[in-house]
Amino acid sequence: MPLPVMAAIIQKGDQVLLCQRREGALAGKWEFPGGKLENGETPEECLIREIQEELGITIEVDEIFHAVHSHYEHGDFLVVGYLATHVAGEIILRVHSDCAWVDYRKLDRYDLADANIPIAKGLKEKCNSARSSMGPDGGAN
Repeated sequence: MPLPVMAAIIQKGDQVLLCQRREGALAGKWEFPGGKLENGETPEECLIREIQEELGITIEVDEIFHAVHSHYEHGDFLVVGYLATHVAGEIILRVHSDCAWVDYRKLDRYDLADANIPIAKGLKEKCNSARSSMGPDGGAN
């Protein structure tokens, strides 16, 4: 049975927040920040808590964007990516070595943890399809 892990896809315009892991099995890899559910916690509560603990910012959690089952040497995980919005606070790196606001079209330039790759591809496709539905004057077709 895979361990559920919640990931926050924190958006700002055409950008999303990626964080680089400082230590552990995936040290150096980039990821959407988040963490494991605690007993009695909803996925939304988990993300709000984890992002506050790890980055010192407040987020608002929206709907599920994409779920990915991924197997690593250190375990089996179900990573559930939720769209989220940065509401308040300045980022403080408490468990990550770096972070970056990345344009959706450039997500594939980062060395992402395996479970994050399908989420990044989905975001890029969503961004591309939104752009193709815009007319030449910037309005919808």
